[in-house]
Formats: sequence, structure tokens, C-alpha cells
Amino acid sequence: MINGIINVYKEKGYTSFDVVAKLRGILKTKKIGHTGTLDPDAEGVLPVCLGKATKICGLLTDKDKEYETVMMLGTVTDTQDISGAVLSECEVSVSEQEVRDAVMSFVGTYMQIPPMYSALKVDGKKLCDLARAGVTVERKARPVTIFSVEISEISLPRVRMRVNCSKGTYIRTLCHDIGETLGCGACMETLLRTRVSEFGIADALRLPEIEALVKKEAAGLMPEAWSGETFSFVRAADTVFLQYQSGVIRREFANLLYNGNRMRREMFLEYHSEWERDSIRIYDEEGKFIGIYKFDPEREDYKPIKLFMET
Repeated sequence: MINGIINVYKEKGYTSFDVVAKLRGILKTKKIGHTGTLDPDAEGVLPVCLGKATKICGLLTDKDKEYETVMMLGTVTDTQDISGAVLSECEVSVSEQEVRDAVMSFVGTYMQIPPMYSALKVDGKKLCDLARAGVTVERKARPVTIFSVEISEISLPRVRMRVNCSKGTYIRTLCHDIGETLGCGACMETLLRTRVSEFGIADALRLPEIEALVKKEAAGLMPEAWSGETFSFVRAADTVFLQYQSGVIRREFANLLYNGNRMRREMFLEYHSEWERDSIRIYDEEGKFIGIYKFDPEREDYKPIKLFMET
């Protein structure tokens, strides 16, 4: 089985589900999941998890992200991006300084109302399906955080900017909200996701590139013999957790480790008390990544948080 993560470059025209479906065929695997939906018109970084690493999907979805976007002032659409039906158009008479002030006013945490054209569910139904049926429902505003915005170009009515934001942020809604602040309206014209946590666009691979590498690196091997180590482009699951320190469990406690038991201080090959302040990565003596553990001060041992068991 292939266990690991691929940094995929999702091209325009594909849904995130399309990417997963195509990778299932290329990699001959069923256990696969993506880490956060990108709209069909958007492109960029889409980490995809395979095998046991699918347990990471939710963790990566929660990570902060970075986007490059072009905001079109003066145009409001039903989808909040340029692909939607135009609801209103307005002459853009604002100054560049007014644009900068409006954009920067959104840096920090603000309450954002999710768009109707989104994959969020209300009473078990996707908002986008309701929107296509002509139904609009009330959505609760929720807090999102814009960590930073860098305006790279203003050529009215277009504004090009780089946005670093928290999970759950809709960039097209941000554009829409900025337009409302300016009084002229706005929609998102283009969107490129350049980073998800530590996964950057510089080393993201397009589907044809992945397919070519699979043919080259797995030549002569049957699919059932493929593993994460077979392919140079598959990152090991533990690379997502390098911010945590690592500990190794003694060989004599390997069976307890593999069975998902809690680990005590004396079971470690070496022990450091500072590990008790945060989560740690735990490995066996062969260097196999077992999972993420956290110290329990009441029981004075380490409780497994996420197990990957690549043994």
C-alpha cells in the first residue's frame, strides 16, 4: 500500500474530486483523500493523502493557507466570482488609497458569511445544490482570520493581492466584502492557492507529471508491490509533524507500541522532560513512524493522538 502525501497542482477545470478520481487510477489505490476543496476555476496546491496518511486530511484542512487572487471591482455576481451571473455593475471611481485602506481593514479576524455557492451543508444539503435550485437559505457568519494581505498591483478595476488566511476563509467572499466596503461591489476574477501549511506551489506536481513519474519509477513492479518509498514524489506522513520533537521506543516494548498502547517514560530509548509540554512524534527502533502522542499529566504517560502504524 502507498502511504504518504502528494503535493498536487490542481489545474483549472478540474474539481478536487476529479483529482482524487484520476489519482486512484494512476496509483491503483482506493484509500485516498484530498485536504480541502478548490473550486473548478481555481488552481494551485492541493495536498492529497494516501493509505494510512488519509488520517492527516483533517489536520491539513485546518492549516493556514496562502492565495494569490485578482479582485474585480465594480462587478457583483451570484457566485461571488467572475464565472457567476452578473447581479450588478458599477463604475469604479475609488482611489488607489481607498482601495488599500479597504483591503487592509480586513486584516485580522472578522465574521464572514459563507457563500451560497459552496460545499457547506445545511440540514444535510449542500449550499451549492440549493443555490442551483434557486433556493437561498440563511447562513450564520463565522470567524475567519486574515493573517496578512500584500497588494502587488492595482490597475483599476483590478486589484492583485496575496492573502494569508485561516481555514474556512472564502477568498471570493473576501473580495465581495471588500467591494461592499468600497461601495462599488466586487467579485473574484482568478484564484491561485500557493500554499497549504508547508506544502508550496514550487514543488506541486500536475497530474500528467505524476503519471509520467509512476511509469518511470514503478517500471517492472506490480501495483501490489508499490509503497510510498517506491515514488520520489510521495512524502512520508511524519513530514507534516516536523514541528514536534521525536522519541524512540525501546525494542522490548514494540508489541505494546504496535498495539496502540500508551507509552511510559521508561519505554523510551532516551527521554527528555520537555517533551511533556507538547505533542511528540514516536518511532520504533527501526525508524518506523508510529504516530503522534501527547503527555497525560494525570497518568504520567503518553496517550496516542493519531496512529499511522507504518510497520
